[in-house]
Amino acid sequence: MIKITQEIIDDVTEGFKIPSIPEVLLEVRRICEDPESEISQLAAIISKDIGLSAAILKTVNSSLYGMSRSISDINQAVILLGMGSVSTLIAGILIKQSFQGKAAISFERLWDNATFVAEAMVFLGKNVDKKIPREDLYTTGLFHDCGIAAMSMRFSSTYLETLLLANEDHSRSQVEHENDHHGSNHAVVGYFIASGWKLPKNIRQVILNHHEPDFLITSPSDDQRSIYAILLIANNLVSTIKRKKTIQGWDLVKEECFAQLDIDEDKYKDLSEDLDMFWQQ
Repeated sequence: MIKITQEIIDDVTEGFKIPSIPEVLLEVRRICEDPESEISQLAAIISKDIGLSAAILKTVNSSLYGMSRSISDINQAVILLGMGSVSTLIAGILIKQSFQGKAAISFERLWDNATFVAEAMVFLGKNVDKKIPREDLYTTGLFHDCGIAAMSMRFSSTYLETLLLANEDHSRSQVEHENDHHGSNHAVVGYFIASGWKLPKNIRQVILNHHEPDFLITSPSDDQRSIYAILLIANNLVSTIKRKKTIQGWDLVKEECFAQLDIDEDKYKDLSEDLDMFWQQ
């Protein structure tokens, strides 16, 4: 489990361009934190941004999100989800728009993969006994690798080489390769982005530690351990279904992840088949 030191804080704050929290999200947060605010105020703010409104409705109405009826406007979405849930969901949608400029990788591919992971996390959340809010799972999936975008922009000429090396050399984890070549890693940078965007503590801690195999032992929070297990299983499902290979270090965490969610290999295979069928529809 990673501990944030002053040295880490100084390196990230001085060396990386951390995207500022969008103004619309600040407005949403102000409304959500005001005990006298009304749902109609939140809906009005969101409705001013047509693209954001459409993205929220598309997400909420997806079969993976599991609403009992179709949601046709933002006011309905806020009422059914709750103000805090909508705020978290908005952050996940906006992060994809926050990185622009020269980079070592294709952001489109990065966010496509993050979206698949987010969908897989919501799918898993509906099919295991742990009751984690769907918006927390979806947002964790979208944010968990956002530090890769920041690393890719800061080290635009060298970071791709590091990723390729990490993909070939599994004797060390991706974050260890990043630390060796760049003095920081995408999990730490992603934690700072999530913190700046004021995501819930459980999500921030999972982002920070999602490459740490001992997190299921060291984290004192059952919710954090469950989100972590769902994230790693979702990542492996996406990798095996879309790329026909397991994620790095899967064998080190598989059994602990299964135990945390009270599933076994047969249940995992059923979930993989069902998710694959969903994506083929």
